[in-house]
Amino acid sequence: QRIMSNPQAALTALFNKREKLQEELRLVEKQVYDLETSYLQDSSQCGNVLKGFEGFLSSTKNTANLKRSRKFQPEDRLFSLSSVTSPVVEEHAAGRDDGRADIGSGRAKAT
Repeated sequence: QRIMSNPQAALTALFNKREKLQEELRLVEKQVYDLETSYLQDSSQCGNVLKGFEGFLSSTKNTANLKRSRKFQPEDRLFSLSSVTSPVVEEHAAGRDDGRADIGSGRAKAT
């Protein structure tokens, strides 16, 4: 009741809550990004749910595939690309990717 009678206090409380939620979101998205990176790196030799598991069958017959390192592409980041505030979007904006435009955003940029 007291906060409702004081609009300034209500606004301050809402801004504080917003900042806390934004920080929580940033931490969760960083965790998703890190786990996604680990998954894509660890599964690149044998296959994964995004690319399929054909590599698993060929890697058991041919060990030469194990020596060859396969780097995953930015567009392989299915989970990170589903959020416009994820670290991968920040990387893209900073120009640290392979130079491709509009990876995974699915939205037109505002001009």
